[in-house]
Amino acid sequence: MPYRICKSLEVENGHMLTKHPDKCRFPHGHTRKVEFVIEADELDGNEMVCDFKIIKDAVGEWLDSFDHAMCMNTADPAYADFKARYGDRVIGFENQDPTTELMARTIFDHTENALAAYAARTDTRYPLQPGVRLVRVRVWETSSSWAEYEKSL
Repeated sequence: MPYRICKSLEVENGHMLTKHPDKCRFPHGHTRKVEFVIEADELDGNEMVCDFKIIKDAVGEWLDSFDHAMCMNTADPAYADFKARYGDRVIGFENQDPTTELMARTIFDHTENALAAYAARTDTRYPLQPGVRLVRVRVWETSSSWAEYEKSL
């Protein structure tokens, strides 16, 4: 059975869901807690799966781009106006509503690639051993609602 760790980071993030039949189609925001579950079959030389700092180092700056940003469907008629007004604070989801489910997958995909890039580096204070893998990303939309994504085997 593998060892697992979880690191949580938070962002204040807005979205609007153009396909939603009710209030969620309007701009609104959430305090999102993002949980990263990482595993390894063996512990490293420090008796860890990996140092928690690695996760922040690997994805923190990219995840910060979601902080105080509005996620929008690029097909939304207001998307071009929002993007022109707020630039990089508007994150487009190509012809898809930026649901919490899709955010979890987007964050998972980015994190998986970022951890692989981090593991290949030789200039880090905290090495990432081979065999460490991202299991799932869970994104909390509210204190009682979350969505998660994990890659199928």
